[in-house]
Amino acid sequence: MATSRFDEVFEEIRTDEQNAEYTAAGIDPLYFAGPDARIMVVGQAPGRIAQDTHIVWNDKSGDRLRDWLGVDRDAFYDSGKLAIVPMDFYFPGKGRSGDLPPRKGFAEKWHPRLLELMPKIELTVLVGNYANRYYLGMRSKDKLTDIVRDYRSYLPKYFPLVHPSPRNQIWMKKNPWFEQDVLPELKARVSKLMG
Repeated sequence: MATSRFDEVFEEIRTDEQNAEYTAAGIDPLYFAGPDARIMVVGQAPGRIAQDTHIVWNDKSGDRLRDWLGVDRDAFYDSGKLAIVPMDFYFPGKGRSGDLPPRKGFAEKWHPRLLELMPKIELTVLVGNYANRYYLGMRSKDKLTDIVRDYRSYLPKYFPLVHPSPRNQIWMKKNPWFEQDVLPELKARVSKLMG
């Protein structure tokens, strides 16, 4: 049964040697995936609030992301149509200018395992630099702004986005085309798949 396979993967992640420090501290991997998911949202890694509350995207960035997707909290968390699979399933810690990056090799190891169990995924929403670089194979010289502006080139499989952090408010003001052109298309596609 699919549910037990999801449980098996969760337990493998939890008991993996790479995650031993988190498991010893009583911290479980934070993501959710299910057999009926049609949209997968790939972000960076859970933040401190998400880890402490055991709820993914449970902060101001999550509020903005839900607004961008055009879904409320109930649909986001309870519809079964959305999978939330970040580049790392654990809070990586704080750095000088925000959270540390997700650990290298984590997504490569676990994303394929989860995707095998989610054959109905039709759209992968890539949130922020790390997700876009991994899934779209961005080169170091590629700028995320250009990738997001050119989002149509990646459809229908991928939808690239900047991070919804309140820190990106200046970026939003400098790039009004994002709210005018990109978000309506994102909301339309999400609404169709959630319906």
